[in-house]
This record gives sequence, structure tokens and C-alpha cells, in this order.
Amino acid sequence: MSGTAIIHDATLTPTKLELLATWLPEQPWFDGDATDLDRVAAYRFVDPDGEVGIETILIRSGGVTYQVPLTYRAEPLAEAAPHFIGTMEHSTLGTRYTYDAVGDPVYVVELMRVIHEGDTEAELSRGEKSMTVEGSGITLVSNASGEMIRIIRILDDGHVPTVPTPLGWLTGRWTDADGDQEQMLAILR
Repeated sequence: MSGTAIIHDATLTPTKLELLATWLPEQPWFDGDATDLDRVAAYRFVDPDGEVGIETILIRSGGVTYQVPLTYRAEPLAEAAPHFIGTMEHSTLGTRYTYDAVGDPVYVVELMRVIHEGDTEAELSRGEKSMTVEGSGITLVSNASGEMIRIIRILDDGHVPTVPTPLGWLTGRWTDADGDQEQMLAILR
């Protein structure tokens, strides 16, 4: 288990979906209607240093489910500037700088750790989980410094890439309007 994510009873302005509605139409992988976003499920990882919020949200638009990993920070992150989504005011924590997590090194390191160690999502300090994830675990036989990770953004079986022999992967399970779902969310190669 990836630790316990602290969930505050707080108000966000704008909400996560409102913030994403302004950012998603600019993404080449998003082909939905940003005025018709529905939150399907989410999971969290925990930053070992306790500084960065790490959450992945599954969003549905136009009958398609999209994976959107996010990080929340108290201060801007210069090296992740191209991945900046916007700011939210958190009634407990103050201004939160929100990033597409694929550009945030804290998310990338934690995702790779979960896959490498065969770990799972974090427990929540309050509320119920809406999905679970599990890393495959890997055994390295050579130097892994050349590892690359691919996040699957569009969660319909047609967008899962064929990888001859992946080193590892992250699988997610959730329930939506179509029933129980299980899909690969990330591939380590």
C-alpha cells in the first residue's frame, strides 16, 4: 500500500472538473465535450515527502473515459511549467498549483515505484475509494536506467498499445455505468 492520503473536508474554487473543462480541449488526446464532463472514479498516491498531492481522476465525456493524473502543489514547479493546468483555492490549504502529473517528477517516481514494487493505491484518511490500482512488480535483469513509462489516456480497449514484453504495468479496477471495468493504465517499457 502506498500510505494514507489525507483528504480534507474542503471547498475548491474552481472545482477540479471546472479547472479541467478549461484545459482538456487543448489536449490532443481529448476528443470529448468539456461542458459534459462526468467524474467516474479516482485513486491517489502519497508523496513520501508529504508535499505534493497526487491524484488520478477518470473522467467520462461523450461515452469515452479519459485518465487524467494530477498533482497539487503549494508553490509553482518551474520544470513542469508546460504541464501547468491552473490554480485552485483550497479552503484549508490555500492556493494549489495543479499540474498534468506526467510532467511532475514526484508523480513519475511514485508511479514507477508502485509498478516496480507491485504496490497499490493509497488508503484515504476519509471517504470511500472509487477504484483500486495495482502494479505488476518487476524483476530487473539489467540496468533499468532506460525505462520509459506510457500513460494510457483514453480508456477504451482500442487505445492500449501493444508492447512485446513490457517490464511492468499498472492495472486499474472500477465500476461505472457500464459495469465493472479493468484496464491497463500505464506501461513500463
